[in-house]
Amino acid sequence: MGKSVKSKKVITFIEHLTHSKAPWYGHPLRLMDWQKDFIHDLYGTIDKEGRRQYRQAFLFVGRKNGKTLLAAALALFHLLADGKPGNEVVLAAGSREQAGICFSQAADFVRMNRVLRKRCRVVDYKKTITDTKTGSILKTVSADGAMAHGLNPGFVVADELHVWTGQKGRDLWAALTTGSSTREEPLFLSITTAGVEQTSVAYEQYKYAKQVADGTVKDETFLPVLFEADEGDKWDDPATWAKANPAMGEFKNIEDIQAMANKARYIHSLRLEFERFHLNRWTGTATSWLDLSAWDATAGIVVPGELKGRVCYGGLDLSSTTDLSSLVLVFPDDNAPTGYDVLCHFWLPEERLESTEDALDYKTMARQGFLTTTPGNVIDYRSIHHTIKQVRKEYRLKELAFDRWNSSQLITELMDDGAPVVATGMGYKSMSAPSKHLEELILSKRIRHGGNPILRWNAAGCAIETDASENIKPTKKKSRHRIDGIVALILALSRAMLRERRESIYTERGLLSV
Repeated sequence: MGKSVKSKKVITFIEHLTHSKAPWYGHPLRLMDWQKDFIHDLYGTIDKEGRRQYRQAFLFVGRKNGKTLLAAALALFHLLADGKPGNEVVLAAGSREQAGICFSQAADFVRMNRVLRKRCRVVDYKKTITDTKTGSILKTVSADGAMAHGLNPGFVVADELHVWTGQKGRDLWAALTTGSSTREEPLFLSITTAGVEQTSVAYEQYKYAKQVADGTVKDETFLPVLFEADEGDKWDDPATWAKANPAMGEFKNIEDIQAMANKARYIHSLRLEFERFHLNRWTGTATSWLDLSAWDATAGIVVPGELKGRVCYGGLDLSSTTDLSSLVLVFPDDNAPTGYDVLCHFWLPEERLESTEDALDYKTMARQGFLTTTPGNVIDYRSIHHTIKQVRKEYRLKELAFDRWNSSQLITELMDDGAPVVATGMGYKSMSAPSKHLEELILSKRIRHGGNPILRWNAAGCAIETDASENIKPTKKKSRHRIDGIVALILALSRAMLRERRESIYTERGLLSV
């Protein structure tokens, strides 16, 4: 084994490229020390025949450390300077959007260089760059697009591998890793931050890289480069951050990391994002969510009588007829930014009062007026119907959201009454934005829930699921106990956010005539 001058050639090529974005626009690209070390290891290690030793590399590093910029620069090297005419370079990603980000960076490098502009043909709508001198081509593929069968790449960048989820992600991985068998020195580079899905290709490659790194597995063709916090490290210690962020202090601002850490102390989902992005830790798909100390700090005092006549939005969570059901109303205030007062109603069948299944004293809750019971062993929806009628008399109920997949005869009756019911999805698309808004409201103390003990119990046990795009939603299946009130609160906020946003636009600019 030995070191070749090839790595120096790669570095020289890259540092003749020019930045295309502020604050370094127009300046030569200067690689950071960690990037140079990576290139020296990857391209400078040769085998006995004088060829590159590594056929696959796994670069695992925190977000915003210059991964995509490095990937685009290496892709251009293989397109233009690797000495292999007719090469096929592939930028692969989990989505067209992500593939487009890496391609755009490569295209910008070309456009910023007078020599490369003359030599290369960039076709943006196809996302291809062709070297007119050698016939080599750079193209993009994505897991959510057409399959990559038939490719014969000499160099592949698998960008943000953690979002290559599901069968489509596996199919793309298989097509690319088996498609370069006829190339002399093929190279497959996976670049990623930690994710949430631990049954994915990315996690499998991460575990394999760990085994190669610690010597458990011997694979001289695989280069593992892992920047991550160690198990047991304190998550809020700058020394821990430095382990996962080799660009900290240069490319990545430590003040920005500190600001996010300060918020993450109070919001669990932000804590999870912080650990993924800045500590490079896999966090799983479901975990407890709301910090009770922050929840209690924003309780405030809510007096129902003082809310009469005010505009409100509702969320209705109808569980099975034998379980807890909830109606939550949110009343936007006149402040900027908007805050909310919250009123809750909960129902339970009377025969469930003695239940020991839930760790909440339902009898006490009923006696104190926080819980309404209905005779028998199932909820009498007439009680809920009656309450909603009273709500419409006392307050200006604009919209009442409910789960479109769990409607009942009650919803039909409410529609017959003229109630402003709105069917709402329970997936990431509908629930992520209001769930994140709830976090913001808690952190900024702009939501006053009056310390309702049932809602607090729901908040304490609520878990969330996170998808590969960092969307979140509450999950009843994985929560420690019932979360009906929190779900109803999020449903109510989903309507309040939309309506208040529209009214804010009209207030600021007035109505437009067309």
